[in-house]
Amino acid sequence: MKLEAKEKSVLFSSTEIPDIFFTEYMQIASGDFVKVYFYMVFLANYNKDININELSKSLSLSYPTVQDAIKFWEEQGLLIKNPTGYSLANLQEIELSKLYNPKLTSSPEDMKNTEKSKERAHTIECINNQFFQGVMSPTWYTDIDMLFNKYGFDDQVMLALFNYAYDKRALHIKYLTTVADGWYKCNIKTFDDLDMYFAKREKTNTLKKEISNKLRLNRPLTTFEEEYVEKWNQEFGYGMEIITLALQRSTNTTNAGFAYYDKILTDWHDKQYTTPSDIQNHLNSVTEKKSKTKKIDNISNNFEFTQSTFDNLSFLYDN
Repeated sequence: MKLEAKEKSVLFSSTEIPDIFFTEYMQIASGDFVKVYFYMVFLANYNKDININELSKSLSLSYPTVQDAIKFWEEQGLLIKNPTGYSLANLQEIELSKLYNPKLTSSPEDMKNTEKSKERAHTIECINNQFFQGVMSPTWYTDIDMLFNKYGFDDQVMLALFNYAYDKRALHIKYLTTVADGWYKCNIKTFDDLDMYFAKREKTNTLKKEISNKLRLNRPLTTFEEEYVEKWNQEFGYGMEIITLALQRSTNTTNAGFAYYDKILTDWHDKQYTTPSDIQNHLNSVTEKKSKTKKIDNISNNFEFTQSTFDNLSFLYDN
């Protein structure tokens, strides 16, 4: 006896989306990409073929947008291309394979770190409750552990990292890793390090605005101009008072740019001038030297003039 399955009816059937999709993938995909994925899951539920042209028409999306969406989901491993078309990967199996990393033995070092592990577990639970409403994807536990081990951040810095990404509406591992790389390069390990970093950054941002206003640029600084300001402030330790002295040197110069100001400030830094008074004394000295040089030039010119009047001395003698 053969059992025949009844054909599915759209009215009485449903298409399921695993919860792991919402915790792991939805936040990194655009709305159109999510739309394409959902419709592909719907088509797979009825064993329909995935055709880019048909998807474009059905979803009222441009052909290139559907192409980009399919490429994106292929890169994420959710869509698999095969000789006859595409198939959807099983999300639960993907996440399970990421998590399955058996550890058969515990080293003495592991035993020593038991207390530290408890603190880390508490931090991870705080991240789960604060940023994921208590339904954090299982893979995030592995990712957070990786961030701890790779960058050596303390618990407060890790919480600050997630808070920073959350405020930027970019709570995904790629963005977190990018920010963490930047903090690591600035030698941030503890919350005190991070606090000092943000204080310096705020001071630099204030300098950028003040410089833009003084130069009447009426626009934000370019990336290259910002790099100059960061160099003057963070590497040279110069504040607005010293930078203003450099900006004032361009009053008699046409088309002075940031490279011109950088040349002046680098020269002062090389001479180990650290205060406005050091620089002002230097500028006064330069002005004084120029004044003396000008006087010498005037005397020389006057001497040449006087000498020329006596080139012919024959009138002094009797004929």
